[in-house]
Amino acid sequence: MSDAAGFEVKVSKKRLLTLPKAIADKMGIKEGMRLRMYVEGERIVIEPVRDAFWYALHGPKVGYISFRELEEESEREQERLQDSA
Repeated sequence: MSDAAGFEVKVSKKRLLTLPKAIADKMGIKEGMRLRMYVEGERIVIEPVRDAFWYALHGPKVGYISFRELEEESEREQERLQDSA
């Protein structure tokens, strides 16, 4: 699929569009996903709305915590919960 060539789609009576499979596959768009649409000059732009789960799996990593640090924090939190009970 060439990005420059694009696809033609037909607008239905209710102004619905069908997203071509090749585009949906390339962009990782699945059934039930939310999309953002806006006008940019004379163009209509459609882009996926990424949720927190997607960013956790695929987004940029901004920090690192080792397993040891995670385990220590877990133990501190468990002690705090036991002391407050």
